[in-house]
Amino acid sequence: MSTAGRLAVFALGLVVVFAAAVGIGRATGPVGPVGPADGREVAHAGDVHSGDGGDDGGGHGTDAEEPGLPGGLATSQDGYTLELDRTTLRPGTREVAFRILDEHGDAVTDYRVEHERRLHLVAVRRDGTGFQHVHPELGADGTWRVPLDLTPSAWRLIADFAPADTGATADTGQDDAGLVLGADLLVPGPSDVAPAPPVTRTATVDDYTVTLTGDLVAGDHSTLELTVSRDGVPVTDLQPYLGAFGHLVALREGDLAHLHVHPEEGASGPTVAFTAEVPSAGRYRLHLDFRHDDVVRTASFLLEADHDDH
Repeated sequence: MSTAGRLAVFALGLVVVFAAAVGIGRATGPVGPVGPADGREVAHAGDVHSGDGGDDGGGHGTDAEEPGLPGGLATSQDGYTLELDRTTLRPGTREVAFRILDEHGDAVTDYRVEHERRLHLVAVRRDGTGFQHVHPELGADGTWRVPLDLTPSAWRLIADFAPADTGATADTGQDDAGLVLGADLLVPGPSDVAPAPPVTRTATVDDYTVTLTGDLVAGDHSTLELTVSRDGVPVTDLQPYLGAFGHLVALREGDLAHLHVHPEEGASGPTVAFTAEVPSAGRYRLHLDFRHDDVVRTASFLLEADHDDH
């Protein structure tokens, strides 16, 4: 192919990526570019700033509080801001770095441990694919770093954490003021949009099969049970992972709102139960992390949530 032809193909690939970013992210607004030359990412038009911190004039303030906003839709909340520092722009595995800033614009360096980690990071493409749940390393300067496998597309990064100065509930000792913040990241290059899958209740990963039973009801608590088998034999010796025998992440299709799903007490398999509450009708992608034979695997599902008509 001639040089002019190769340039035309490359330009077309970039157009596809930007079209995907705008189209898929329409539920939360247009997706902006990677930040300025100093490596600090600016806020995108699609990111919500909610909370009560006010505007400090330095770009770390917040707009009026939006009660009940699901996790992961805001870049700033309660005086804290998720700021992406830098990432290479080549497709493939790359190191992503970011900081959590307080109301003064300083990097937070002290976090409480929740589910055995100080911070949980979810990376997912705007079309709902490419899910990764990782645990970055925190540097002394307050910068978190982690390698991610980011293909060319529009991505959402969602950080789940609790600063050390937030409290815990008196009855359970669990965090009552944890935060879930999100930011967009555009990885340039030829890309396409994955078609939306149908409702999926069975997932296969390696030689494991995971089956999901239960339904999501908008605005109400739901019980979901996930049963793990290997080569047709029930797995009864699941290993603890993040303080439970399974860890379930739920993301609302479209805006990728992050919903907390809580594991119920139970045996080490083959069935792991969770309690979930979703705020609205619609489609939700669920990702189960489970550990067996010292390997963590992820099984993914898609459910449709309806309103309770009773």
